[in-house]
Amino acid sequence: MCAERFAVRNSGVWAVVEGAGDHCCEYMTGGRVAVLGGTGSNFAAGMSGGVAWVWDPDQTFESKVNRDMVELSRMSADERLQGYPHDVEDLKALLEAHVRFTGSVVARQVLEQWPKVLPE
Repeated sequence: MCAERFAVRNSGVWAVVEGAGDHCCEYMTGGRVAVLGGTGSNFAAGMSGGVAWVWDPDQTFESKVNRDMVELSRMSADERLQGYPHDVEDLKALLEAHVRFTGSVVARQVLEQWPKVLPE
């Protein structure tokens, strides 16, 4: 897990983190962030752009989001969001790169369950 304020003011970077502290994605304006695991409170406060994917196997994430400027939706292997029609492919490619560069066990486990890990 990384410390607080991961990806604060991100304006274009694509990144993966295996758990994040408070204020993750605060004031984010662009880019893509994949969080594999838990987050602290105040997630996405002031977030006005970009996309955050959160793998939340413990189902604790929704209560930690600051919903003032964001809306939550579940990714589906079958449905495409109009604004981000390539989310599924983008996330998979990001996780594959994360495994390749870091040897991440968590990302590897998610990919081994792909696409079953995505809600229907």
